Amino acid sequence: MDRSTAAAKPAKAREAKTGGKPIWPKIPADFVRAMLAGHSALGLAFAALIYLVCFSGSIAVFTYEFNRWEQPAGPVLHEVSSQAADAAFRAVLAKNPKAHDLFIRLPEPAAPRLSVHSDDAKGAEYTYVADATGKLVAEQKLPWSAFQAELHTVLHLPRAWGGFIVGLTGVALLSSLVSGVLSHPRVFKDAFAFRWGGSKRLQEADLHNRISVWGLPFHLIVSLTGAFLGLTVIIVGVLALATFKGDTNKAYALFRGPTVADDPRPAARVIDIAGALDAVKARYPNARPTYVYVEHPGETGQHASVNMVTQGHLSRGETVVVNGDGKIQGEVGYESGSIGMKVLASMTPLHFGWFGGWPVKVAYFLLGLGLTAVTSSGVAIWLARRRDKGRPAPRWERVWIAFVWSQPVAYAASALAALASPAPPVAVWALTTLAASATARTWTPQAISTRLRLLSGLLFAAVPLTHLGLHAGRLADPVAWVVNLGFLAAAALLTLSVHLYHRARQRDRETSRRTMGGITGH
Repeated sequence: MDRSTAAAKPAKAREAKTGGKPIWPKIPADFVRAMLAGHSALGLAFAALIYLVCFSGSIAVFTYEFNRWEQPAGPVLHEVSSQAADAAFRAVLAKNPKAHDLFIRLPEPAAPRLSVHSDDAKGAEYTYVADATGKLVAEQKLPWSAFQAELHTVLHLPRAWGGFIVGLTGVALLSSLVSGVLSHPRVFKDAFAFRWGGSKRLQEADLHNRISVWGLPFHLIVSLTGAFLGLTVIIVGVLALATFKGDTNKAYALFRGPTVADDPRPAARVIDIAGALDAVKARYPNARPTYVYVEHPGETGQHASVNMVTQGHLSRGETVVVNGDGKIQGEVGYESGSIGMKVLASMTPLHFGWFGGWPVKVAYFLLGLGLTAVTSSGVAIWLARRRDKGRPAPRWERVWIAFVWSQPVAYAASALAALASPAPPVAVWALTTLAASATARTWTPQAISTRLRLLSGLLFAAVPLTHLGLHAGRLADPVAWVVNLGFLAAAALLTLSVHLYHRARQRDRETSRRTMGGITGH
């Protein structure tokens, strides 16, 4: 947040209204300056990463909807029988008898599909979609959905490193939020104060601070949960050192529940998924199964972990372990265990907004874009302050504007490429980001902003048109229409923003001319 939003009224005037006593306890000026310096340093050091993580996180809220959009033919299933899940499992296992693990995703409100994920002996992974009887009908291919989700969670780096960098970015964002509040003693009192009609920098600073304050609970939640999820490996490592003399296997065992001894000998029969599901449903009648993770199918040590979600609980669900004979071994304790386990289970839905249905997702999306705008404007305000002090950095101003507007262009280009070509979306995203950022070398800041916005608007408009052309007559899932309308809305808003930008610049020029005319007497 920008320091320039400090009090609009002199301190003496404020004290006069309260009998000479300050409204707020006086905060030492040195402390405020230190917090402001720390806030600026953190924001600048992690600006690009924070912006990218916030922007990608806003999009990732709709990951389930993008999954449905990329494969709109369905089948759309709101519920399937245990026998259908077992049939789909056995059909995929027949394709790859040596599969080490299989992941069965059952229909749920956000993802009404029955699918089975498997790998083969060479390490290749496949996912198949099944109908209501468990018959495999298609191979699931979701390149763009997977791309945008992994960009947010691991930045398409090796999982350990990517998760660490994203988690560290969450820590930096959380620290920046706290230091920003502490460096502005009147930030809450001035939550609705705007200085319209003044300089553009002051208006932007007020908007920066107001969005920061209005969305502060959300900002704190997503930064804290994001830091926790990203730094899980380090957290477990510290737990292992403190409790198990560095044995991470024992630390991870706390989150796995009852264990089934590994025994690679062939089993008399493959685990009965239908029986396992029926047994778990009988034990938890108020919960709904969302997935089954089968380990070592066909071996004596085979077992399944069934995830059960109870409606009304802010939780990823309870995990129940079933052995190869279909007997329940116990549960992990995500919903029935300690407070710590319940908090852990709430992290993912709380971070992504995967609770409460569409209203919560839309709110998370808008609040996420607000946090993205706060990050963008924070750097812009710092650069404008440098310019006002006679130390301009025009090259960095252009670079930052180009990077900010490169992401809508890159996301739209990668989505279009995923639909129309076999090109990896991450490669298209990276090349588009580089190309858009390179415009900072030759274009003016105004040209960068307007041209990249117009280009992203054109690309976003092309995405649903291409999607409809490819899937005409096969849009069984109504969410596909909603996502296409969302792309069109994004295109319209980006184009409208260019029009408003030009109007604002014209108004500023007219104001400047009138001001200069008044000074010169003409």
